Amino acid sequence: MSTPLLPPVPSTKARRPRRAHPVIIVSAWVTPVLLLGQFALLAAVPVALAVIFTLRDARSRALRWWVGALAVAYAAPLAIWAFRPDRAESLSKDISPILLGLVVALSAALLVKIYTRRKR
Repeated sequence: MSTPLLPPVPSTKARRPRRAHPVIIVSAWVTPVLLLGQFALLAAVPVALAVIFTLRDARSRALRWWVGALAVAYAAPLAIWAFRPDRAESLSKDISPILLGLVVALSAALLVKIYTRRKR
């Protein structure tokens, strides 16, 4: 028996990098942009989409803690704003700079986690 002349070609599935769902990546980029651009209430949409797609997508299982932390950090100022009797007319005007920085930092940490994940 002779050995094959060419080495085996890896399948396309083995060469494909393990990436998070594109909705999660876009949400991680859009959330701090909306918060810093004074559209804080509208940032609930990408945060909710990130949570939904993290729970639905098996490739994003390792990101669940990070997306959960981002959702909790965003939900805290949202709840404070919603339940205050003397709240401002928009979440952007009422959000604390510390909580804003926390949400932006967690979004940046999520992006770092997405782009530095090891391939299996």
